[in-house]
Amino acid sequence: MTPAGTAPPRTILRDQAPSNQPERDRQVVNILPVETPTLGDRSYLVHDGKVAFVIDPQRDIDRVLDLATATGVRITHVFETHIHNDYVTGGLALAKATGAAYHVNAADEVAYERVPIGDGDVIEVSDALRVRVIATPGHTYTHLSYSLESHGENIGVFSGGSLLFGSTGRPDLLGPDHTHALVHHQYASVHRLAAELPNQAQVLPTHGFGSFCSATQSEATSSTIGQEKRANPALTQAEQDFVEELLAGLDAYPAYYSHMAAANSAGPGAADLRAPEPADAAAIRRRLEAGEWVVDLRTRAAFATGFVPGVVNFGVDGQFATYLGWLIPWGTPLTLLGETPEQVAEAQRELVRIGVDRPAAAASGSPQGWTDRPLNSFERASFADLAQVLHHRRVVVLDVRREMEWSEAHIDGALNIPIHQLLGRVAEVPEGEIWVHCAAGYRASIAASILAAAGTHVVAIDDSFAEQAKAAGLPVVTAIERSDVA
Repeated sequence: MTPAGTAPPRTILRDQAPSNQPERDRQVVNILPVETPTLGDRSYLVHDGKVAFVIDPQRDIDRVLDLATATGVRITHVFETHIHNDYVTGGLALAKATGAAYHVNAADEVAYERVPIGDGDVIEVSDALRVRVIATPGHTYTHLSYSLESHGENIGVFSGGSLLFGSTGRPDLLGPDHTHALVHHQYASVHRLAAELPNQAQVLPTHGFGSFCSATQSEATSSTIGQEKRANPALTQAEQDFVEELLAGLDAYPAYYSHMAAANSAGPGAADLRAPEPADAAAIRRRLEAGEWVVDLRTRAAFATGFVPGVVNFGVDGQFATYLGWLIPWGTPLTLLGETPEQVAEAQRELVRIGVDRPAAAASGSPQGWTDRPLNSFERASFADLAQVLHHRRVVVLDVRREMEWSEAHIDGALNIPIHQLLGRVAEVPEGEIWVHCAAGYRASIAASILAAAGTHVVAIDDSFAEQAKAAGLPVVTAIERSDVA
C-alpha cells in the first residue's frame, strides 16, 4: 500500500543490466513522486532498493518517512533545488531525522549547517545513483537542478522551478528590481539543460502542477527533454519573444510568499501536528469578537446552508492553504471548525506547509454546536439563475477572479475585485443584492462568507464561468471582442 499523500512509482528505470554487470546484480532505480496538489508541487524520493535521496521535501516529512519505510530504503541524502517561495521546506528536519547529508547551494545565505554544493559537483549516492549539480538561475539567482545518472546513463533532471512542463518557473518572486535579469537567466538555464541532457531524459520539476511559482500552467503529468524541445516556449521562441510573452502573462501570486524565503533560510524545524486547543461556542464567540479569524473548513455547499455568523469559509476540499495564506493578515490567531477531527487535522497539515504552525483553537461537529446564536446562510446559484434574475431586478455582479482572468473574459457590467484584494476593498462593494462569482465556485464562497460577515445580502454562484456564463445568455465580453472594438 502506498502511504497517503504519495503517488505510485511513476517510473521504474534501469530495466537492462549493463553488459559488464551480472543480471543478478543489476539495480533498479525508482523515482517516487510525493504529490502536494493543493500547493501545485511535487517532491521526489529516488532509490535503488537500498538507499534513497529526496528532492525538495515539504514540511510534513512524515509522508516521506512513511514512504521510505514502506519501500524498505534508507534516506542518505536530501537536496534543495532552491530557497522556496511557496512553501516551508522539510529538508532540514528530514536530514536531522534520518542523519542524511543536506545539500544546499553554497551561495545561499542560510543559518544552519548544510553540505554546500555548486555547479559541476557530483554526489555519488550509491553505485546506481549519481547526482550532478547544474546551476540554473532564473526562478532565483541560486537555483540548482540535479541530473540523475545511473551506470553512465542519464535518466532525468530534477529541475525544481527552472524547466517545467511546457513552461518555466516565474522570475518575478524576488521583486521587480530582479525580474528582468532573472527572466533572461531563466531562458539561458533552460537552454543549458536542453543542450547538456539527452532527449530521452525525464523532466522532473517541483513546480508546475497548479503552483503559482509556475509562469503558466500545463495539464501535462510527465515530459522529457525531447518533448520540451518541441513544445516549450523557452526552447521554441527567440529570447526576446519568450521574455516579452512570459512577462506579459505574469499575474498576482499569494501574499504569504513574502514570508517563505526568510523561514527557509532560517532553518525551519519539523512540523508540529498536535491537535489544537479545543474551543466551545463561548470561546468561538470571544475569538470572533476579538477580531481573530475563525475558519469553517466544510465544503461550500455545506457552509451556505448554515454557518456561525462572522466566520469565513475556506473549504479544505480546495486550494485551502493557498487562499487562506493569501488573505489572512500574517500572524492573526486562527481557529479551525471542521465536521470531524480528521478534517481539522488535514487543514492543520496544509497550514504547516506555509508556516502557519499552531492554530489557536479548533472544534469539530456541526455549526449548531459552535454557537448559541441563530445560524446565518446564503443562497447558491448558477449562471443560468443569474441570467433569469437580471431580467427581473437589478443586482450587482461581483467577479472575484484575478485581473488577468477578468481581462480575458468577463460579464459586461460586472464589478471586478480580485479575491486577494477584497478584505481591503469591502467598502467599494455597493449596497444591495450581490451575486458573486469566480471561475468555478471555490473563491466565490470565500468572498460570499467575507461579505456575509460584513452584513451584505449575498448570493454565491457555484458554477463554471468558462462553460456556463455565455451559454446562459449572459453578456460575456472577451479580450478578442474588446480588441476588435478598439
